[in-house]
This record gives sequence, structure tokens and C-alpha cells, in this order.
Amino acid sequence: MLARSEAYQSDIAVLMDPETVLLPDFVSALSFTNQLDRDWLLVSSSVSIPSFPFNWDKTGHFWRQGNGKRVRFGELQKMISLRSWQSNSTESKTILAWNNVDLPLHCGVLPPFLYQRGTYNQWIINEAMSCKRRFVFDATSTISSFYLGNEDNRSDNNVSEPKTRNWEYIGNSHLGQLYGSLFSKSFTLPKLLKCNKHYMFVNVSDRSVDLSILEGKGVGFRRREKISACISRTKSRSLNLDIVQKDEAVPLLKFPFDLQSLLPLVADKNRTVVLSIAGYSYKDMLMSWVCRLRRLKVPNFLVCALDDETYQFSILQGLPVFFDPYAPKNISFNDCHFGSKCFQRVTKVKSRTVLKILKLGYNVLLSDVDVYWFRNPLPLLQSFGPSVLAAQSDEYNRTVPINRPRRLNSGFYFARSDAPTIAAMEKVVKHAATSGLSEQPSFYDTLCGEGGAYRLGDDRCLEPETNLTVQFLDRELFPNGAYRDLWLKEDVRAECEKKHCFVLHNNWISGRLKKIERQMMRGLWEYDASMRMCVEL
Repeated sequence: MLARSEAYQSDIAVLMDPETVLLPDFVSALSFTNQLDRDWLLVSSSVSIPSFPFNWDKTGHFWRQGNGKRVRFGELQKMISLRSWQSNSTESKTILAWNNVDLPLHCGVLPPFLYQRGTYNQWIINEAMSCKRRFVFDATSTISSFYLGNEDNRSDNNVSEPKTRNWEYIGNSHLGQLYGSLFSKSFTLPKLLKCNKHYMFVNVSDRSVDLSILEGKGVGFRRREKISACISRTKSRSLNLDIVQKDEAVPLLKFPFDLQSLLPLVADKNRTVVLSIAGYSYKDMLMSWVCRLRRLKVPNFLVCALDDETYQFSILQGLPVFFDPYAPKNISFNDCHFGSKCFQRVTKVKSRTVLKILKLGYNVLLSDVDVYWFRNPLPLLQSFGPSVLAAQSDEYNRTVPINRPRRLNSGFYFARSDAPTIAAMEKVVKHAATSGLSEQPSFYDTLCGEGGAYRLGDDRCLEPETNLTVQFLDRELFPNGAYRDLWLKEDVRAECEKKHCFVLHNNWISGRLKKIERQMMRGLWEYDASMRMCVEL
């Protein structure tokens, strides 16, 4: 929402809750503030009103009382002011307004906060104060605004109730702790007051009047007794910030959904999910993969986290994620590449997880995070029908069959939830459990026979016990990392789009950093790790 507000060509941007009602003094305050000789951020807290006693006039220009008498602006202000004395300060919605939209509100990276789940308004205000690019002030005493504070409207963005808030509120608090200076700095905002038709800024801590920012603005209101009286009348109405104590322990996030409860929420109408499995060292590549799927409008993806760090990271990025409690521990950050002991242990998690999902009645497209998607392959893969497992070939030699021994790539395959596939996957998992290698040889030796004993033609295998057919995918449409040296082309995207590729695997290269560098250098990277946002292509 902040990015959209900054995209508009406007002198002033306003971000507010749609249920908040603004009275005309809001425009007056903005008009005054916009005359300041520096950039600013206005903050105001709205008042919660349990019921509104007036009716909207048929002309749509003002309210009327029950007896038909027109309600004056001053009466509305009086009602709001009275309510501000009586209301619970925690029940409020925040209005943010700022000028010079081209200048960022703050100097930090805005976390992916969940709307109406606390922390983020305080975070923005705190970061804007820390950045010192803008004059940040509280205009609550000057601006009249309210909202109906019924039970349905109390999940506000400023409410913080540690005893009752669920994982969503905890998630926003966790983000506020991880980013910026919210937990290390605290600020008191100066207040904008209006007394006798004159605006002034007041330092709340010592009640002094700060007129330095108004030099040259012709402010003629100087009488101390009236200033003191004005401050006394308005001191009660100030912004309620969702203050979190610096020593507050923010618990680890626990997502309320496990694999079984996530599947019906994520799966498409064909009961199909796209599964990827990742550890923390591959978190940025995971996000690039996610950004690509989102760009292709593929929403039915699911992430299996191999460690707590990936689990926490994925939740904070808004990903549908579950944790595998049986995943191998002590996964190496930089040395979990093809052929390593770490790689061998990690890959066996994939087949176990796929089998579990198949048994729950869902089809699975398993895709490693280093598989770049040009187009959505699901419609084609689903056309193969039942009792067929469609898998990428790892063969790079164009003159030999693509189903040669141990050329089945277990990093990209589509499996249906049917009896032959489930039985065959059980055999794969059992074989891999006793193997000292990765799961990839187990796939081929089990489904195609050792040495390719079950091969059919140049692109298939038939497992005799389960009657499952393995279909090796056309390498022109599903090329591996060594096929036709596509990664060496100057414009990889153009080459693959010319061939109508669905995906391109970033394999046949050893090492996480080399994978990331190659993908970035070839323009197939879609995630900005510094901003934690998808890249706009």
C-alpha cells in the first residue's frame, strides 16, 4: 500500500483506514502543514465511537439530528472531543499523511507487515524519526476523525494485546524487532495544536511551544496564558503508539497450519500443488522462485522448510510453509551442493514429502528452487494422464536417448495421486533410505531398473510391479543446465523463449553461490534481497 501511494503523482499522500470518517479540519491542517519549508509526516489518531446519533442528509452534504435539525461542524467536534476523554486509548486507527511523495518516508527496508495486525504504524513513525529526513508530528488534537468502534472493527493496526494476540500479531512484532530501530530507540512526537484559529507546534515533554519551524509564516499568536490554556485543554488527545518495551521477548512464530491443513487451502481445482523444499542457505533463491511463480499467476505452491530459520523466514514473507521435523540437522550453508553428503541427506526429504502428499490425495509437481519457470507447465504435465510420472531428463548429449541410466532428474517431476504412483514412490523412498547416495539414483534404479532394464524406447520406462510409466520430458521444452549450453548464451531468456521452453534448470554447476551468480548474470533473478521484495521487470 505504501508503494502504491508513492507511485501516484500527488503533492500529498494520505494512508488511512477506509472506515475512518474525516471532518473538514483535516483539510485545513493539511493546507497549513503543506506551507512548511521542509518535508513532513503528519500522524493522527482517530476516535472510536460506539454509535453515531446522526443521519446523512439526502443532499449528501451534511448530517441531521433525529428531529431534522442540521448538525453543525462544531457539534461534531465537541462529540469527538468528549469521546476522546472517555474512550480507551488502545482503540484507535492511525492516519498518515506526508508531502514530497518522491522522498522515501524512512531510510530502512519496510518489512512485509500483515495489515491490521499491529506494529507497522509505530514502525513507520519510529523509522521516519530515526531517518531525520522529515519533520514528524502528531496532529491528533487538531484533526477531527472517528470510526464506529464495534467489535468487528477492533482488529486495528495499532492494537497490541500480548496476552490474546495470535500468530499474526506476533509475526508483525517479530518483523518490527528484526528490522530497523523500533526496539532500540523511542521518540516523543511534537504536537500540532490550533488555538484561536492559529496553529502551533508544542513539545509534549516540556509543553514548550516550538515556533522555529514556522519562521516567516506570520504566526501572530504569542500570548502565553492562552497558549498554556490551549495546551491544557488538548494535552489529553495524543497519538497512541503501540509501544513495545525494549526488553520484551518476542516468541518464535508458530504457524497454525501443518501440511495436512495447508493442502486444501493451497491446492488448485485439480487437487494439485507445486512443492519446493529449501534450507536457509537457499532462502534468496527460494524467494526468486516464488516471485517468478507469482508473476506467472501460479498460486498453488507450497514450501517445505528444512530448518527453523527457513520456516521463520517463509512465514515473515507470507509463504504457505510447513516444517519437516525429520529433516536432517546441521545443514551446511555453503557446501550442500550436488554430490556432497549434505546434498545426499537433503534430497531424500523430497521423495518422503512427495509421498506423504500423494497419500493425502493431492497431485504434486516437485520443483527445486533452482528451476526457472518461463511458462506454467501444469496444463501440459496434467495431460499425461494417470499412472504416469513425468520427469526432467538430465541427459545433455543430443545424440543419445534421454532415458539413459541415471538420467532421471528428481529436481523436477510431476506425480499423480493414484495407486501405481504411490506404490512406486514407496519403493523409491525405501530404496533411498538404504542407499549411501542421493535419492536421484534411487529414482532411476527403482523405476527404470538398474542399467535401464525397464526402458521403453528413447524417452520412457515402465516399472513392472506397479505398472507405472515414467515419461522423460522433451529437453527442448524442459532443458537441464547442460543442454545446448543454454546458460552460456548471451541472452538466455530470448533463446529459451524462442524454443518455447517451460523451464530451465540451473543445475550441472556446483555450489550455491555459483548458481546464484549465473542466474543473476543471465537476468533470470526476480528477488531483491536488500528490499525483500520481488523485482519489477
